[in-house]
Amino acid sequence: MSKHAVVTGAGNGLGAAVARGLGAAGYDVTGVDLRRPALEKVMDEIAGEHGVRTRSLVGDLADEAFATDLVTMAWAQAPVDGLVNAAGIYPAIPFLEIDAAAWNHVQAVNVVAPLLATQQLARLAVPAGHTPAVVNITSGAASRARPGTSHYSTSKAALVMLTKSSAIELGPAGIRVNAVAPGFFPVASEVNPISEEYAAIMAAADVLPGGARSSDIAHAVEFLLSDKARWISGAVLPVDGATSVGTTKLPQHWAGTSDWQNTQEATA
Repeated sequence: MSKHAVVTGAGNGLGAAVARGLGAAGYDVTGVDLRRPALEKVMDEIAGEHGVRTRSLVGDLADEAFATDLVTMAWAQAPVDGLVNAAGIYPAIPFLEIDAAAWNHVQAVNVVAPLLATQQLARLAVPAGHTPAVVNITSGAASRARPGTSHYSTSKAALVMLTKSSAIELGPAGIRVNAVAPGFFPVASEVNPISEEYAAIMAAADVLPGGARSSDIAHAVEFLLSDKARWISGAVLPVDGATSVGTTKLPQHWAGTSDWQNTQEATA
């Protein structure tokens, strides 16, 4: 029997890549997005290419009622084995120009919607004795600030702690919750467009050669949903080519040993 995954933000960008990856792995996929034509196109392509069942749920994740009910609607088709909270918005706004409405909208989509969807999944799964897995898509921005992203970085940092908190509280019921933290990768998103200048700067910071692909993140999500990760919960997996570890773009800070170090070694 096929497993059933729900993927938010599946009409474009990373969400679409994750949905395609899960379809290729044999999952039936319920995609969630605000834009019907884009979402239905992706779902039709997944069904046609991989012979799995797909369904489109169209709605605004900033709407608390929809964010709560989307899992119920998906569950009505089949019990949900995996929930991937991939939807996220990234409007670049300088700190002094962010107003409460813009701040709250980003938090609603990026943090509150994953909270509500995960809660509802647990409410349905626990009485049924079902043990689904959840993967949240956070970001390296959760721990690394940059101009214009205070609202976005805050939302992703909150999503990291939501991942850990929900893993602790849902773990006794057998529900695993993890996160994937991508670095920069080209995604051609219509919702969150990236300038060529920004892409070039971010790509220059890569440690591993060859550049990131959206399929790299999709493979990590598939692993965390699978039984191969049965003993992993509350983890945040960086899929960033080591850019969160450090950089090769800085020179060695000092060549060899200093005079003081040589003196200490001579008198040791």
